[in-house]
Amino acid sequence: MKSTLNTNTTVGDICDGFVYNELEGKGLFGLGGKLTIQPEYQRNFIYAEKGGSKEQAVILSLLKGYPLGLIYFNTVAQDKFEVLDGQQRITSIGRFVTNKFAIMDNGNPKNFDSLPADQQAKIRESKLLIYECEGTETEIKQWFETINIAGVPLNPQELLNAIYSGTFVTLAKAEFSNSQNSHIQKWRAYVKGSANRQEYLERALDWVSKGDIGGYMSRHRNDTNIKELKNYFNSVIDWVSTVFIDVLPEMKGLEWGRLYEEYHGQSYDPKKLSDAVKKLAADPQVTSRKGIFEYLLGGSVAKKLLAVRVFDDKIKQVAFAKQSQAAKGKSNCPLCAIGDNANTSRIYQFEEMDADHVAAWSKGGDSSAKNCEMLCKTHNQSKGNR
Repeated sequence: MKSTLNTNTTVGDICDGFVYNELEGKGLFGLGGKLTIQPEYQRNFIYAEKGGSKEQAVILSLLKGYPLGLIYFNTVAQDKFEVLDGQQRITSIGRFVTNKFAIMDNGNPKNFDSLPADQQAKIRESKLLIYECEGTETEIKQWFETINIAGVPLNPQELLNAIYSGTFVTLAKAEFSNSQNSHIQKWRAYVKGSANRQEYLERALDWVSKGDIGGYMSRHRNDTNIKELKNYFNSVIDWVSTVFIDVLPEMKGLEWGRLYEEYHGQSYDPKKLSDAVKKLAADPQVTSRKGIFEYLLGGSVAKKLLAVRVFDDKIKQVAFAKQSQAAKGKSNCPLCAIGDNANTSRIYQFEEMDADHVAAWSKGGDSSAKNCEMLCKTHNQSKGNR
C-alpha cells in the first residue's frame, strides 16, 4: 500500500461543502465534495454520545494549537478520497464549524459563529497531517482492521462491516444502525446495545445466521435487499412480545434467537405465562430472574435456570446429623432405607449426599431447615421435581 503525507490541507478545506446527515447521525461529504467522510466500512459517529465530551475535546485541541494526530485518506480516484482513519475527528470539526454543537467557555456555551474572529480563523487555518493511501481493497481493509480510531477500538461487528462492505452492509446499516429508527424503542426491550455501535445489527445477523455472522455477510455481501434479515429479526421480536405480554428488565439481552428456534412452534397462553412470570419474579427463592422465560417456555422443568436458593451448609450439616443418628440399622438416605438393594443399610458420608426439598420448591416448598432432607447423590439426581 502506497502512502503520501499531505501537510497543506486545512480545517477550512475539509469543511468546504461539509454535509452532515442528522437522521443517520453521520458526516457524509467534505473537501468540496471530494471527500466521503463515512464510507460503509466506517463505524457510526459516536463522539456526540455521553454529552459530547469527545467532540468538544477535538475543538478545544484546535484552539490550543494541539496536534490532532494523523489522519488517513483512501484515494479512490483522481481527487476523490474517503476517510480511512479520522472520521470521528473530521465529523466533529465539521459539526462545530456548521454550528451543530457548542463548546463550553468558562461555563458559557459557544458555537462557532459566536467565537471571536481570531479564534474562528485559528480553527479554519489549522493544518492537518493527512496520509493519502493507495492500495487494493484487500490491502485497505486489512490495514483498517488493525487500527484503533482515537483510542476507541473497533468492535467485532464494526470490523465485519469493514471486511464485507457493499450493498448489503449499506442497506443493513440504514435499517439497524440508524439511531432515528422508530422501531428501536421496541427493540431495546429485548436487545442490549446501541445502533451507533452496530449492536442491533450484530444481533439481527447473529439470529438469522445461527451464529455464523461472517459467513452470512460474505454470502450476501452484494445483495440488493435485506428482506431475509429484516423478516427474521422482526419475527423473533414479534414472537417474544406476543408470548410474553409483560416486559421485564431481565428480558434485555437474552438469547431470543435461540429460544425462538427452539420454541416458536409451540403454543402458549400469554395470560397464563404472564401470571407465571409475575409469580416467579416475586418468589424470593428464585435468584436468577433471567432464567424465568426459558424455564417457562421449556415447560417449567429445568429448575437450574432459576438458580433456586439452595440450603446453606449449616442447614445441611444439621439435617445430615439428624438423619444419621436416626438411621438405626437403616440407611441415612430415606429413599435407600425403603429400598430392597445393598444400599438399604448403607450410611453415607456427608460429601456423598445432596440436600433436597422435602416439599418440592415448585409446589411451594421453601429452603428452610424444616424442609431439608439429605439424599444420596443418585436419588437426589433422579428425584427431580416430584
